[in-house]
Amino acid sequence: MPGEPTELVEKLLQIFSNTKIGEIMTSPAIVVTPETSIRQVKDIMKIKKISGLPVVKKGLKLVGIISIEDIIKVLEKGNLSDFVLKWMTKSVVTINEEDTLSKFVELSQSHKYGRYPVLNNEGKVVGIITKYDVITWLFGKLGSIYVHDQRREKVLNMEEYISKLTGDILQNKTASFEFKIDYNDITKIGIGATRLKSFLKKKGIDEKLVRKISIATYEAEANVVIHSESYGEIYCWELEDSIRLLIKDYGKGIENVELAMQEGYSTATEEVRAQGFGAGMGLPNMKRFSDKMTIISESGKGVIIEMLFFK
Repeated sequence: MPGEPTELVEKLLQIFSNTKIGEIMTSPAIVVTPETSIRQVKDIMKIKKISGLPVVKKGLKLVGIISIEDIIKVLEKGNLSDFVLKWMTKSVVTINEEDTLSKFVELSQSHKYGRYPVLNNEGKVVGIITKYDVITWLFGKLGSIYVHDQRREKVLNMEEYISKLTGDILQNKTASFEFKIDYNDITKIGIGATRLKSFLKKKGIDEKLVRKISIATYEAEANVVIHSESYGEIYCWELEDSIRLLIKDYGKGIENVELAMQEGYSTATEEVRAQGFGAGMGLPNMKRFSDKMTIISESGKGVIIEMLFFK
């Protein structure tokens, strides 16, 4: 069931391994120069409600960081008219925008700082990331995943209702299964997956395997409806040692398959997200629950996904 500890841990590990800092950081970062006065820095922090600022020179090259702790030292021992250069911390721990959340966790455990300037590959400051940024983003991401998983589980458990809704009687005479996906109605996402689940159960397939197949099918079906802008088809064959699943659509295709495979990446509209979809878990879930997955797609030429589930 979604929400089980092992499944949640697995999802968290994937999120931290696949999510790049550039997706979460605050950008552009508010920066100051070495010639900025401490008084100006204090005012900026107060107005913007932030506790640290990267210090840069020409070209956004990082030369230090000034924090609220430094301001307190100035109030005790210095003058607010002093320049940042005098009080800034020159040795700064940074992170690259291409690094993942896993790297952020490592830095946080090693250094215990609250904020880290984010650099691009040219060494320019392109943002800043804090523990609060990560926690806020993570709660939002887990919330989206929870809503998505709960919706999927609810639909997949409505077998009797789905049969009545479609008016179809599942045929049990052949191992092959076929379903046409209606991409015009988002509320019908999961009908194909639920029918396939019933079909496989009546074939005597192991329940744990049926669950994996139905989850992967649901995700594929949702992707067709949400992203393809075209109708799709689900095919399933029972082979001697495996179940073969084929989902294809004739829509706009996937421009960058590698990017689409990343945990949390989604091109869903706000309208779709508001209905509980678009969590960016579709392809990652398909890969996780299947034993072997192949994707064939290019822009404007639809998507073909084949998954194998070993018995």
